[in-house]
Amino acid sequence: MPLTGTWANVKPQYRTEASMSDIAGRRIASPWRIIGWGTAVALLAAPFVAMQLHAEGVDWSPGDFIVAGTIFAIIGGLLELAVWKIRNGWYRAGVAVALLGYLLVIWSNLAVGIVGSENNPANQLFFLALLIGIVAACVARFRSKGMSYSMLLTAVSLLIAYTIASLGPTDEPLVKHGVELAGTSIFAALLLGSAWLFRRADMSQSSSSS
Repeated sequence: MPLTGTWANVKPQYRTEASMSDIAGRRIASPWRIIGWGTAVALLAAPFVAMQLHAEGVDWSPGDFIVAGTIFAIIGGLLELAVWKIRNGWYRAGVAVALLGYLLVIWSNLAVGIVGSENNPANQLFFLALLIGIVAACVARFRSKGMSYSMLLTAVSLLIAYTIASLGPTDEPLVKHGVELAGTSIFAALLLGSAWLFRRADMSQSSSSS
């Protein structure tokens, strides 16, 4: 008879541990997670393969690979944290779109430069615009409503950065400012989309609490 009571206590605990393991396993094997990290690895491998094939214009140093790997690790890690810790789907989507926008701005600016070439000092303004958004998000303590305003501020800051940079001299005269504006507008549109998603997250939280 005492064994019956013991098993009655052990089985629920075993089931709980098993269910937690199943949940963790599903998260690790998530298709989106595999696609995301697989894409990062592919993007890092592409210039390496191109260099082995002696592709013209592709000449990455070990430092370039380290910087690129660090960027992917930070962006991917932040997205993993958001998916793991945040339950609100709107907020998760806002984080994902914001991180995509940040990644594209950083990658484009380091690789080829947004205005002119990557050596144009005016392109530092775009990094400043991203920093403004990060500071605003920290001030807002990453709350949904504050994040919405932060991403809106970042989008506006990117457009201001482009305006200032395009007024100065360019080291790529063959590249039209219209093309550079189109690229900047895409980045800003992503951040505006993120702002809208964070706004929806705030509205859903307000409605659920009322």
